[in-house]
Amino acid sequence: MSNELSKSYNPKEFEDKWYQYWLDNKVFSPRKGDKGHFSIVIPPPNVTSILHMGHGLNNSIQDILIRYKRMSGYDTLWVPGTDHAGIATQNVVEKELAKEGKKRTDFTREEFVERVWVTALRHQKSIIEQLKKMGCSCDWDRLAFTFDEKRSDAVKKVFITLFNDDMIYKSKYIVNWCPRCGTALADDEVDHTDKMGKLWHIKYPIKDTNDFIVVATTRPETMLGDTAVAFNDKDKRYFHLRDKSFILPLANREIKAIFDGYVDPEFGTGAVKVTPAHDPNDFDMGKRHNLQFINILTEDAKMNENVPEKYRGMDRYECRKAVVEDLESLGLLVKTDNRKHNVGECYRCKTVVEPRFSDQWFVRMKKLAEPALDAVKSGKIDFIPKRWIKVYYNWLNNIKDWCISRQLWWGHRIPVYYCKSCGWTAAAYDTPDRCPDCGGIEFSQDSDVLDTWFSSWLWPFSTLGWPNDAEDLKRFYPTSTLVTGPDIIFFWVARMIMAGLYFMKDIPFDRVFFTGMVMDIQGRKMSKSLGNGIDPFEVIERHGADALRYTMVAVVSPNQNLKLGFPKEGDKNAVDSFEIGGKFANKIWNASRFILSSISEGFKEIPVENIKNRDVFDNWILNELNQLCRNVGSSLDKARFNDAARELHQFFWDKFCDWYIEISKGKIFGDNQTVKNETLSILIYILREFLKLLHPIMPFITEEIYQKLPNPELSISIVSYPQYTGKSSSKDKKKAVKFFDLLRLIRRIRAENSIPPEKKVKIFVKSADRDIKYFCDNYNKQILSLIKGEEINISENMDKPTGSSAGSNEFCEIYIPLEGLIDKQKELEKFDKEYKKIKVDFDKTFAKLNNDNFIKNAPAEVIEKEKAKLEEFKSKMVKIEDNIKLLRS
Repeated sequence: MSNELSKSYNPKEFEDKWYQYWLDNKVFSPRKGDKGHFSIVIPPPNVTSILHMGHGLNNSIQDILIRYKRMSGYDTLWVPGTDHAGIATQNVVEKELAKEGKKRTDFTREEFVERVWVTALRHQKSIIEQLKKMGCSCDWDRLAFTFDEKRSDAVKKVFITLFNDDMIYKSKYIVNWCPRCGTALADDEVDHTDKMGKLWHIKYPIKDTNDFIVVATTRPETMLGDTAVAFNDKDKRYFHLRDKSFILPLANREIKAIFDGYVDPEFGTGAVKVTPAHDPNDFDMGKRHNLQFINILTEDAKMNENVPEKYRGMDRYECRKAVVEDLESLGLLVKTDNRKHNVGECYRCKTVVEPRFSDQWFVRMKKLAEPALDAVKSGKIDFIPKRWIKVYYNWLNNIKDWCISRQLWWGHRIPVYYCKSCGWTAAAYDTPDRCPDCGGIEFSQDSDVLDTWFSSWLWPFSTLGWPNDAEDLKRFYPTSTLVTGPDIIFFWVARMIMAGLYFMKDIPFDRVFFTGMVMDIQGRKMSKSLGNGIDPFEVIERHGADALRYTMVAVVSPNQNLKLGFPKEGDKNAVDSFEIGGKFANKIWNASRFILSSISEGFKEIPVENIKNRDVFDNWILNELNQLCRNVGSSLDKARFNDAARELHQFFWDKFCDWYIEISKGKIFGDNQTVKNETLSILIYILREFLKLLHPIMPFITEEIYQKLPNPELSISIVSYPQYTGKSSSKDKKKAVKFFDLLRLIRRIRAENSIPPEKKVKIFVKSADRDIKYFCDNYNKQILSLIKGEEINISENMDKPTGSSAGSNEFCEIYIPLEGLIDKQKELEKFDKEYKKIKVDFDKTFAKLNNDNFIKNAPAEVIEKEKAKLEEFKSKMVKIEDNIKLLRS
């Protein structure tokens, strides 16, 4: 393989090549390691569409962890997969059909499901290709889908087990109903927001009197389903209404008075209408008082046959308007207030949900919640960041039974069968042969499907072969780390912990890392309506996968959301956050290209431990590399990905490129072949070890360069991750820092005096420091090259040359004569302008500090801050005055 890199960095030339190489060589397959196992199951993306930037972040982090652990000697497995996403995928297909002028009910159930499979598999294929584009090192031989045959077997096993354990039951209950999706929703699937609405105050006539009671409601159309008016059982104002009845307006139906501790006597008049079939609190009162349950809505939120004929077939909002008008015309509407109230919306389609009385299946959750609480409290499972523990506890401590049935066609059909002859019910894998009660042979299966989360809560063990006694299950369960967003802590994280503890008798993972949300550059949530979303694959097209991955982890923090910008085609003013990663990749490419181009025919790399004549800079960079190994490894272990990225960037750019490579050029281009070979061997060693450290974050560029270096192994993905040796020397570091400070001082003087880059300077160094003298004598060429110098002179005793600009640090003074280097008049004008600007700020601050009111009223820390500013302005003014004197001398 040629050791040359192309002139410019172009990731399109090699990213696909290396991914296919990894697949061909089974690099992502588990390998028995000496440190135990490390496994991750991917949070399965929904097969509703392609991946977005949130997936880009989440999967980049997972891949970093799995590559790091693979290189660190662990038996690693990253299981890929996708989610059938019941309600969401069915919605996508129904929208596709709507564009064709069709609807779901135009098809048989089987025909519709077949159509959904086509969409699901199309999107799954795209998702897999996108994950590969990002460099995700999943084991594709273990690809899973929440609706494939193996996962379906697991779902049936779990349902039947819970059914037989009396943990699943069917009951009539008030559920959240989405009229658009036509299905029940769990409480967690309803988004609640405060919205401005109306509060209508309505007279309810008391039977056989001319009196009435006033009740208030935000949903007047539901009054058509009222079966009582309720008062607090201790509210003496209404004791006279015991055994009384009311005439329900518009329906002309008799309803009774009830007394219940739930009613707040301080709210409104202390009287509330009771609609047991359309409000969860009213439902509870209805059961306590044996009220009638009248359902007044169809599945699509139209008024049904249980309301007066006038309103039948009306949409709920149309009916609301008609009811209010009729109440007003009858003189029964007392007043209308504007009132902010809580509105529940379907988390998928944003339709306002209706509380609805219906038959649904539920899982009893209390018994499952207690062990899940203990698992986190005991420290068996760690949350990063820990602030999400409180949210987790709060949900589990207030948990309700989980409504698991959905009135959809796409999803796991509930494995319950009913005997058509006698109604005998059983949970079973397949249709029973004969009814044990009556001997009947005809059965019907429950028509509902299971909530999509019912399959994904089994993901950590169903993907490893459960319920079979699979080798993967023994080898990789419990999994090691879950990377996910906090928005599904209830839907998924908590339920996986419950399922793992109930069915596997063990936690499903040791650690949960919650990512922040990916926002736009203004801190807004990305959405279609705002048009501010970023397609990760447009970023890859422009900058490459490594730039995408590096940028995201460089700015990610466990406690914060990410703000990212990416310009649309032709938008030159927008921020491109991913230039950070692109520039870093270019820097790595160019530095590597220089090193590789310095390798001549017949070069033999010398192990660094065999190089005896290492100088201070060789020892310094090797020591810095050793520290880098410790810092990066520690950061990755603690899931501090941004710290790891920062350490890698700082080392490569600031230390390796800006200092060590530049200093080494004198030796590489020198005449001493031994020194050249030794220096080149150290450069290659540093570059190779750095590439290994960086590989989990930027896998493609590191593999491309690694394979060009001498003696590469099969893949950088499976070489050992560099480890901290424990040896560290501060002696050479102190010397090297002196050298760097010397150069920084010279550069600062150049900058302060606006000496053009092309002008070479004479440098006079006054110092008694042995190291400074050694550097000036022995690294003369390197210093002059690095600071664009003409000559350098050093002495312990030296007068400042006439017309020189000076600077100093604790080890030396530097003088640079300015004659012939700058335009004096231009510099005088610049300094004069700067001086006047600072003088204005100085005068303002001086006046403030001499104002008695300010001194009397301002906090002490504010006064001290102003004093510090005054001193800073004074120091700058003195410096400018000295420069002006120097130019005029």
